[in-house]
Amino acid sequence: MALFPFRKSSGPARADSGAQKCQSLGPDSPKSRRSRITQAVLYDNYRKAITEELREGFASREGFLYDLLRYHLGWTDERGQPQDNVLPLHIAPLLALLTCEALSGDYSPALPVASAVELLYNFTLVHGEVQAGRINAQDRPSIWWVWGPAQAINAGDGLHAMSRAAIIKLSEHDLPPEQVLKAVESLDRACLAMCEGQYLDLSFQDQLMVTSSDYYGMIQRKTGALTRCSAYLGALVTGADQAECGRFGEAGSLLGMAWQISQDIHDLWGEHGDGVTPSNILNKKKSLPVIYTLETASTATKRELGNIYMKRVLEPEDATRIVNILEEAGAQQLAESKASELVDQALSILTSTALNQDGQRALATFGQEILTDGFSE
Repeated sequence: MALFPFRKSSGPARADSGAQKCQSLGPDSPKSRRSRITQAVLYDNYRKAITEELREGFASREGFLYDLLRYHLGWTDERGQPQDNVLPLHIAPLLALLTCEALSGDYSPALPVASAVELLYNFTLVHGEVQAGRINAQDRPSIWWVWGPAQAINAGDGLHAMSRAAIIKLSEHDLPPEQVLKAVESLDRACLAMCEGQYLDLSFQDQLMVTSSDYYGMIQRKTGALTRCSAYLGALVTGADQAECGRFGEAGSLLGMAWQISQDIHDLWGEHGDGVTPSNILNKKKSLPVIYTLETASTATKRELGNIYMKRVLEPEDATRIVNILEEAGAQQLAESKASELVDQALSILTSTALNQDGQRALATFGQEILTDGFSE
């Protein structure tokens, strides 16, 4: 199934640097607009294919556990009545399919990978909702709010198990057994790294001083591990060698980190971060804008911000003041610059792979979508 005019390449393509490619696809350029329209069609087809793959995995599974999982995925309401909700786009499964098609001209061999990482991502969402006490998950009440934390934890565990079952389906795509085993190992390593990152993220809430280095290490695990896995396996299923898969994995990690920083920005200044009740601030989440301000602002500003975070419970007016302090410190611009830098590094790595110019252009557009909040939660 080829949906994008990729052509196989016999070797690394000569291409502009990552920075030049980002500039040539600036958000206001005609080329960028054309790329976005084409890419939107591509993503919609990917979304439909991933949804079909996921539904196939649920086809023979009945019972209360799977009712909860179908509810979480938006396929049913609380009473189990079918709903026709569109699967939200997350970058990890998209990156797996995009990598595979860019290298081989066909995304279908990576569908088990996309399904597996989508299920694994949702496993973290269900558990994360319990940990953060979030009442709503996207457009509906969280599983824990409707059925309780215990059932939510069990549902998350079920998603994790189904993720491993999904990746095993690579054996149906003529992938050698040793490569299937490598894929399972990669998924498990990503899951463990994500748990490490979540531990760090939660522990940062109780610490006043967290360094930017600490933060980058945390998001490399919490978010970058899954996108690393996605890009690595997207290349693996095409028959790419380990060095090539490793380059895609490294680029995938950087793209995931850039996406996480973009989410931090969106939480504070996007449509959900209205400066009144940004939930992540009220939970004392240490995002990059907060950390940057605590590291670089004046002593008076640090003291004011520190005094707010030292409170046992933050109020909505505290969140409003925090956002104002971050704006005064230029934290939004710093975070945007860092996210752009990470995308640029990822694209630079991809210039040394077997991607041709069409493939590199598609991934450059993908990077721009990350920076412009194209895949917000």
